[in-house]
Amino acid sequence: MHRLDHRASPPACGRGPIRGQSWPGEALGRSRGGLTTKIHLACDGQGRPLAFTLTAGNVNDCTQLEAVMARIRIERYGPGRPRTRPDRVVADKGYSSTKIRSYLRRRGVKAAIPERIDQINGRIRRGESRCRLDRAAYRRRNVVERCFNRLKHNKALATRYDKRARHYQALVTIACLRLWLP
Repeated sequence: MHRLDHRASPPACGRGPIRGQSWPGEALGRSRGGLTTKIHLACDGQGRPLAFTLTAGNVNDCTQLEAVMARIRIERYGPGRPRTRPDRVVADKGYSSTKIRSYLRRRGVKAAIPERIDQINGRIRRGESRCRLDRAAYRRRNVVERCFNRLKHNKALATRYDKRARHYQALVTIACLRLWLP
């Protein structure tokens, strides 16, 4: 018996994007741990989720701040439009950029974001003063981490069993709603 095709080829040839690229629309991307999805989340002071977005694992955190902020809607008691601006944003060094700081300043939102060491060195070189950090407010950043921990009690959310992004987004929405229940 003689094979018709003598060329050797990998079994997964042509079944997905090239390594390092992402699957468009499915919020899957390669990072250090393999194929992953990131949840970018905003929560209130009690650790209840307000808004989130899903991206591929290789997308930088700071690119999604404006998208998450645009989704925040807090209903008022009584008549009136819902609030769309928080009083303060507390974030880690991954969100420290001049673009984000100017965006928050334009919207009138206070920021408690520490500066990265390269930004500090650049300010010193230029003779500028450092950004002030409200350390008491920054200590409350653990509320976001605790919110993520409570979300990941759902095993399917922590491991992303769902293939489609819209199914995973529905699962994250249900998990967020469960945190709002008493």
